[in-house]
Amino acid sequence: MPDQLINLCIDARNVSVPAGVTVAAAIAMNGSGITRLSVGGHARAPLCGMGVCQECRVTINGRSHQLSCQTLCADGMNVVTAGEVAA
Repeated sequence: MPDQLINLCIDARNVSVPAGVTVAAAIAMNGSGITRLSVGGHARAPLCGMGVCQECRVTINGRSHQLSCQTLCADGMNVVTAGEVAA
């Protein structure tokens, strides 16, 4: 049986990823990997992969400051990062 694909939107781009993938991994696979900007305007990306560093924060379905490394992708999810701003 082929892997189930999850369809979601990352920064206004429709993407598909295998079921069980975290939002942080989906961002890395389908974009710049940048999740937010620091106070000084520098690009930030997931560092620890376990939710401690807080560098992976994104907006998911309108809720800001969600940890993308601890959130599994779901069908129809809408993710907004600072990646497009930093690019």
